[in-house]
Amino acid sequence: MTKLDIINEISSKTGIEKTIVEETVNAFLETVKKAMTQGNNIYFRGFGSFILKKRAKKIARNISQNTTITVPEHYIPFFKPCKEFKDAVKKIKI
Repeated sequence: MTKLDIINEISSKTGIEKTIVEETVNAFLETVKKAMTQGNNIYFRGFGSFILKKRAKKIARNISQNTTITVPEHYIPFFKPCKEFKDAVKKIKI
């Protein structure tokens, strides 16, 4: 499902114009990105959490040049679904 599909779904369910829904979805995504780049986690009860995970400093290999490089400590964004969400997804059969 793409962002456009989500916008169309919300618009059809609520009767709100697609342009307004698109602005709202874009504002939501920008707010999530801004909050996470500032080091904040985001929690949605009944849905899940957008959290930052810390990755430790490590030594890696560049196999094309046969050298070692140091990857510094950094954070990555991570989505952790709530238990009800995980259980619902487990039940689907594709």
